[in-house]
Amino acid sequence: MKQTFGEMPENPEYPMPEEAKNRIGHAMIRIGESDLMFSDTFPGQPVQKGNQVTICIGSSDVEQSKQIFEALQQGGKVNMPLQETFFSPAFGDVTDKFGVTFQIYTEGQHQ
Repeated sequence: MKQTFGEMPENPEYPMPEEAKNRIGHAMIRIGESDLMFSDTFPGQPVQKGNQVTICIGSSDVEQSKQIFEALQQGGKVNMPLQETFFSPAFGDVTDKFGVTFQIYTEGQHQ
């Protein structure tokens, strides 16, 4: 499965730069019971050694996602607050105090 940034619904508050539209926004490969998810960087997003991998933690419960996100942000840095998106009722991106970046993804219907 793959989807470019240009194939995703556009947010009128944040217009999509033309140079981003053909980059991969989300791709997934299933290996056994595990999903590996991939994405290109967004134009202007720095790439440095150590930030090429993001761990995605999935949950089917918004409250559990909130607890995980809160724990990871202690001493770390919130890159994108946990919020409703077009693909998840609660999604966020945080770098923990050790410099590891996590995406918290909640499955299920929007509330």
